[in-house]
Amino acid sequence: MLAPERRTRADIFVAIAIAVTLVVAAFVVWARADATGTDSVTATSPVPTVTAATQLPTTLREQWHAADESSRRALTSGNVVVTGDHGTVSGRDPLTGNQLWWYRRDMPLCGVESQFGTVIATYRDQRGCSQSVMLEADSGERRVARSSYMDDEIRVSGDGTYLLALGANRLEMWRSDLVRTLEYGYVDAPVNPNTQPRSGCTLRSAASSSSRLAVLERCPGDATARLTVLNPAPKESTDPEEYGSRALTAPGADAPESRVIAVSDNKIAVYYPPTEPTATGLGLPARIAVHDGTGNEIATYPLAAPWEERATVTRLGSAIYVFTGNSLIALSSSTLQPVWTVRDALGTPALMAGRLLVPVADGQLAVDSGNGSTVARIPIARTDYGGDTISTAVLGNTVFERRGGQLYALG
Repeated sequence: MLAPERRTRADIFVAIAIAVTLVVAAFVVWARADATGTDSVTATSPVPTVTAATQLPTTLREQWHAADESSRRALTSGNVVVTGDHGTVSGRDPLTGNQLWWYRRDMPLCGVESQFGTVIATYRDQRGCSQSVMLEADSGERRVARSSYMDDEIRVSGDGTYLLALGANRLEMWRSDLVRTLEYGYVDAPVNPNTQPRSGCTLRSAASSSSRLAVLERCPGDATARLTVLNPAPKESTDPEEYGSRALTAPGADAPESRVIAVSDNKIAVYYPPTEPTATGLGLPARIAVHDGTGNEIATYPLAAPWEERATVTRLGSAIYVFTGNSLIALSSSTLQPVWTVRDALGTPALMAGRLLVPVADGQLAVDSGNGSTVARIPIARTDYGGDTISTAVLGNTVFERRGGQLYALG
């Protein structure tokens, strides 16, 4: 008969060590989980449907305002207006400013964007601005999330089909479900080595459409900036597909102010700043250079004045508008050439009752989007305005202005 097994003191110590290890491992997994440090409160009832305005207001005054430090522009989505501040993204009632839902994480909020009737919030962790979540606009319910290595600062923008997440060393294109369709630039752990066409490049600017992604980059070994045109959704997301890439030789192409400003299905617009006269020729004015779908320059349009650093591009449907820092320029959706200008603008526009609202010193200017002619001037007495760029949005009969890190509702 076998002797009964006996537990020794060493066996007990080993069992205790294993139990402690399991507890510590479980705590680490819990502490690193996405749900930890997250506070998500969804709307308690259906959000009222907002009806589009049918006529312009004759006057506007401030109704409420809220902190909005993390957004780059005034955002509306679905039937709510959206703010982002100190890790919290909020969907607000456009009439009262009351929070209908909010999503909060104990991480820095890199930025907020809206597209597809949703809100996209991106947070920074130890891998950069790598944590993105998509929320239903009207309820705040989490739809999908993604995580990947990104730069410490990125800019997320939408073209109506894809989302572009752009950093200085790397960019990604995302579908409407946040699935990545393309990674370009630095890759931290390449699945397939040597698939990126170049390495060590600094991505200066980029813009996209449903069929083209244009990147202005500065690469080692190039004498000047390079314009690269890519498929935004190649067969493999880790294997970029180029339609063309060439170092730009035009005067001013390598200036820090040069940038991609707009992309259509078969054209790309690039801004060049003015150049100084040289011993062999005159200087050139600021201009827009239009390139074809492979990056070849096909047209140039001089500008009346150079753009400021805060120049911002806005797409409203197929229409493209550029706030230059002191004027608003409309670009042709087919040729990308300038077609009209509103001078002394203070920021970016929005559509209301079939007219384009443009912020100016004493209010909002309503203009004909076809030719830029003034239709009406709507007075506003702005509080705490210090000359910041004004981003305009409209939801129903309410006009929103984002300026100075605050979102103001005007009614």
